[in-house]
Amino acid sequence: MANNKSSKKRIEIAERNRLRNRSYKSAVRTLMKRCFTACTAYAQEPGDSTKESVQKTMSAAFSKIDKAVKVGVLHRNTGANQKARLSVAVKKAIEPAKA
Repeated sequence: MANNKSSKKRIEIAERNRLRNRSYKSAVRTLMKRCFTACTAYAQEPGDSTKESVQKTMSAAFSKIDKAVKVGVLHRNTGANQKARLSVAVKKAIEPAKA
């Protein structure tokens, strides 16, 4: 248990940061999952509307990842790695390998 005012304040700040970090990480995971599902949907049934949704979900995920890195929730290399994963999935869905 905290004994003085500064340690009590640090506990409050740590809790606030923990909740913020958790919400950012959850949102990033959700947006990445949406992008991956949009990619699989486009791969199964290509169309203009599904291609548009893939682009929209990718940009939303990129934006959230960039914000999480900026705030300090994610390390910049982690953010770059996640963006690279998304880019590869989108590129594979939109431009399938020519056999």
